[in-house]
Amino acid sequence: MRGQGAGRAAIRRPPPAARLFLSSSMSQRPLALVIRAAGTNCEGELCRAFEDAGARVDLVHIDRLTADPDRILRADLLAIPGGFSYGDDIASGRIFAARLRERLWPQLREAAQRGTPMFGPCNGFQVLVQVGLLPGPAAGEDWPEEPPRQTVALCENATGRFIDRWGVMRIEPNTRCLWTSELPDGLPDEIMQLPIAHGEGRFVPESPETLRALEERGQVVLRYAENLNGSAGAVAGICDAGGRIFGLMPHPERYTAWNRHPFWTRLDRSVRSGPTPAQIMFRTAVEAAAKVPA
Repeated sequence: MRGQGAGRAAIRRPPPAARLFLSSSMSQRPLALVIRAAGTNCEGELCRAFEDAGARVDLVHIDRLTADPDRILRADLLAIPGGFSYGDDIASGRIFAARLRERLWPQLREAAQRGTPMFGPCNGFQVLVQVGLLPGPAAGEDWPEEPPRQTVALCENATGRFIDRWGVMRIEPNTRCLWTSELPDGLPDEIMQLPIAHGEGRFVPESPETLRALEERGQVVLRYAENLNGSAGAVAGICDAGGRIFGLMPHPERYTAWNRHPFWTRLDRSVRSGPTPAQIMFRTAVEAAAKVPA
């Protein structure tokens, strides 16, 4: 993936510097269940991101998971990787989502009810919205016993082309999202970038009222500084009303080391001595999962 910004000046570290480490008193590392399918191709980066954040990882194919659905209930975190599941036949993430809806909704619903942090980048985001885990019910409402009707979608980019680059992200100040809650305020654009790689990432709500409700409830998490794909409201990622289920089109799991940054050698050494924004996201979620009683 090609980066941008060659020739820019060194970047000084923004205050305050956020450093998150797992508590030394944690008796057992949380278990992250990463669900893959045919065509998934980003599970390696996602597993590494969780392991780097202090979690144990259980990488499982959806076929094995449907044979033992309670593995979902034994997990402390859930994630669906990026890629091109089932070749993106019919639509991106459609077959993967249909299998989850038809075979695993009761377990996913129970995990959502108990507040299990969930994460879906790119194809994983496309799956989460089609399963019905995003945007989810309004605050105070129960998760439905049957998979809900889809209210948002990720459609073909307005350019009609696949986008493969890094992009600057804007964190919504009123977001409820757990995953981004420990990111420092005022991160400069050069640091608050994420890799983007998708052909169907344009965020489309079923109506302007749907987007307005997500904004008012604090469920919009990230926006593109430059609206690369024509998303409504420049939305790059959303969460559920509880803030624990997070889906986004960019790939934070590819930014868990500074040498993944497109011009990392030009960053000041003081910047590179701390965690990347993506590392903070994963460590925040793993830390939160560790605090949830079994």
